[in-house]
Amino acid sequence: MSIPPSRLSSVFRELKHRKVFQAATGYAVVAWIVLQIGEVTFEPLGVPPWGMTLLIAIVVAGFPVAMVISWFFDLTLKGFEKAPEMPLGNAAAVSVPDKPVADHVDTASVAVLPFDDMSPEQDQAYLCDGIAEEILNRLAQVRDLHVASRTSSFRFRGVPLSASNIGRELNVAAVLEGSVRKAENQLRITTQLIDTRNDFHLWSNSYDGDLGRIFDIQSEIAANVANALAVTLGTRAPGTLGSTSDVRAYEHFLKGQHFFHRWGTRNVAFAIQMFRKAVEIDPGYARAWAALADCYAMTCMYWRASKENLEATEQASLQALQLLPGLAESHVSRGLSHFVHRRSDAAITEFETALGLNPRLFDAWYFYGRVRFQRGELEEAAHLFEQAERLDPEDFQAPILLRQIYHSLERPDAAREAARRGIERAERHLELNPDDTRALNLGLGGFASLGDRDRALQFAARSLELDGDNPDTLYNVACGYALVGESGRALDCLERASIRGMAIADWAENDSDLASLKNEPRFRHLIARIKTEEPGNGPTLSGDQGS
Repeated sequence: MSIPPSRLSSVFRELKHRKVFQAATGYAVVAWIVLQIGEVTFEPLGVPPWGMTLLIAIVVAGFPVAMVISWFFDLTLKGFEKAPEMPLGNAAAVSVPDKPVADHVDTASVAVLPFDDMSPEQDQAYLCDGIAEEILNRLAQVRDLHVASRTSSFRFRGVPLSASNIGRELNVAAVLEGSVRKAENQLRITTQLIDTRNDFHLWSNSYDGDLGRIFDIQSEIAANVANALAVTLGTRAPGTLGSTSDVRAYEHFLKGQHFFHRWGTRNVAFAIQMFRKAVEIDPGYARAWAALADCYAMTCMYWRASKENLEATEQASLQALQLLPGLAESHVSRGLSHFVHRRSDAAITEFETALGLNPRLFDAWYFYGRVRFQRGELEEAAHLFEQAERLDPEDFQAPILLRQIYHSLERPDAAREAARRGIERAERHLELNPDDTRALNLGLGGFASLGDRDRALQFAARSLELDGDNPDTLYNVACGYALVGESGRALDCLERASIRGMAIADWAENDSDLASLKNEPRFRHLIARIKTEEPGNGPTLSGDQGS
């Protein structure tokens, strides 16, 4: 059985923390020097021939001994000192050398990395990601604590970087990493908070118990992290609003989240099944109802806005809002339902309410921007997407849309810079998720807008290969083709998207990426035909926009 990358990453970080690599390099250098001296001096000194063989054997045998010693001890100017241990239990912060934090790094800042799956069958990825994300969401609501977004921190899954390197990348003072081991109904969760200035452990703990303790464990971890970073968690545990007390419902909710983040028609369809199961178990689970509504809304926006899907979006969002009107996610899901039903004024009201409840909620800023974009209110849309990008600096969707907006506002330099940001992030995302057509679709638009015809066509070909029957893919590839002068291929894709039920008339007519097609008879005929079709037969929103 192969070792999972996440486990290798954890081992790597600990080896680096204990300076084992440094010790190995030093030992190798010293050993080479000793062997060279032996080769030059043994014969003149009359040492028997077997002496060199013995020396080599001693050097080889000494290597693992040196590595064991380096694991437990550090070589300092004062001699050997015990290496820093990870404190157990709810220990206070470890005393570290006085090393100033860079001016641009907030000392009350943290990134929550995806947890490693240590389960025997390696089949608990959904639980590992879900626990990490729940802790992240709780911490994100602490007023004085800056928390890196899920997109930013989860891209380091399986990446063999030290905490200090990750800290520099994410501009945070600490990272929380952990592992989950689940055997039947028993859990073992191990966490450690690491100071990115020096790779020292600030706090660590292990939690054992059955799955029913998961809610208490998540709250305790969040509280300990906040305490170690000298911020106040507050009287209400953040992130618990709209949750459930039923472990079975919670498990299905986490599975739904896991597949929703993986994107694609099949994954979102499976997420719908999981969220539906969660609300069947606990009909009062507001967050699950909101997530279910989001899945249906995405389905309507990108794949098929059937009457059934539109109605399901409406009912699930209403249920979430009725159950918990104080939950920001409930208002986002309700806003999305208004959006796919073309009730933009009502959508704006809901997104503004969501931001009043939680101004750090990326989805509220992003989809509010989508509404303004759809209405042609470009200055307002630009502001909203800029805010979304500040909240999630690794998101590749907002900058690509900003590229279009800046282009329409005749700000070419800003458009090019936004395209570059979006492309860089999309490529990083694709390194970990090579089959994500969202990133391919958006990336190809970015490359095309910058004049990189070859890369744009490569991305288009890959996207069509993966999901060529998806109307959203077809529309975005059409945008890319139009930008690089492939008018015939662009129109072919638009027609195929229309055949598959995409009602793209409103968006296509105002999409700057399709400007080169506006005078084409095929394009005008296509738009006219779509406008005559009954509304609600297909997705009403698309474009070079992602989710």
